[in-house]
Amino acid sequence: MPSEDIDGIVERMLDGSEHSRRQFIRHLAGAGLLLGPGSAFLAACGGVKGESSGKKASTAVNHPKVPIGDWTFSNWPLYIDKSVLKSFDKKYGGHVKYVEDINDNFEFFGKVRQQLAAGKPIGRDIVTLTDYMAARWVRDGYVTAIDKKNVPNAKNLVSNLQTIGYDPHRNFTLPWQSGAIGIGYDPRKTGRKLHSIQDFFDPKFKGRVSFLSEPYDSAGMVMLMQGVDSTHANIDQINKAIDKIEQAQKAGQIRRFTGNDYTTDLTKGNLWVAMAYSGDLTGLQADNPHLEFVYPDEGSMIFTDNMMIPAKAAHPYAAETMMNYVYDPAVAAKLAAYITYISPVQGAADIIRKTNPKLADSPLIFPSDAIRKKFHPYPNLSPADEREMEERMAQVTGA
Repeated sequence: MPSEDIDGIVERMLDGSEHSRRQFIRHLAGAGLLLGPGSAFLAACGGVKGESSGKKASTAVNHPKVPIGDWTFSNWPLYIDKSVLKSFDKKYGGHVKYVEDINDNFEFFGKVRQQLAAGKPIGRDIVTLTDYMAARWVRDGYVTAIDKKNVPNAKNLVSNLQTIGYDPHRNFTLPWQSGAIGIGYDPRKTGRKLHSIQDFFDPKFKGRVSFLSEPYDSAGMVMLMQGVDSTHANIDQINKAIDKIEQAQKAGQIRRFTGNDYTTDLTKGNLWVAMAYSGDLTGLQADNPHLEFVYPDEGSMIFTDNMMIPAKAAHPYAAETMMNYVYDPAVAAKLAAYITYISPVQGAADIIRKTNPKLADSPLIFPSDAIRKKFHPYPNLSPADEREMEERMAQVTGA
């Protein structure tokens, strides 16, 4: 797929009114599309448009300062420097129960959906979900508004993520990290360097390939291979991509569909080629130093994961205190350097370059201009089309 300029990417990313579109572009112009001077572009996708449950969460909140106590933070695996949690507990008291129980956005939502729909607490004070799922939670009133008085460091959010279609004023969401979908592989197993989405379909790798179970990711990548602008894709184009995935699955090409759990099989060599999240491979290289990650020639789906406080959360002040803590540039730099995703915090990039110059050229934290031009946000689907996509993908994955 031919590359486009940054303005084209911005136009594709935006969802909402012309006012928010102009405001967003103004923020980007002021920030130079950078995390810091010379740094990485952070993409963000719009929310799911159309229907709503009508249960809008209130933005008027007042969360008084109380003892932190024991509280719970749900996140994805390999997505934090655990020393940050220890430092937080030491500084603020209490204890954070950090749970790596988000393997897949839809899978996690399925675990807690009934409780959310019934207006019951889900036993978590922060959850970290990708834009399209965050949009659903905001739309359906499954979140508690963030008391910004308790998060003064939110002022450090990079300009191009200060607004998003499904949460224009960031009343309910604050970005955790950004990353991209690409190819994780072991060149000892494949016998060659990989560079294309077409490599997932190479019959030489039959039975040793994994795709992500989330259709936004897998279908999005296949559409890029098919020459489709995945960000503006319609449901027919998405279904065509899923048909291609189904053909590969029936032919035995795909060993299994995964969430974040592809990491174990890739590390052990059960998988040779995995559709992977950009920052994961650095952590996996501790156990298998031969693993590599590559952004495909055709481009990559880009995502932002967002911190949210679920409705009826028991400890909103603790959650907001953590949000404020990780938006301190020094803490944000420590996180980004450890997990090698793209930080949403202004100043983090400069600190990383000074304190860890070996990472200054990392394409995972600081993608080049050429890579950034091939980042594609997710399509902005109606709830009906999203349901059709989910159901079609479930038929293929056996979910």
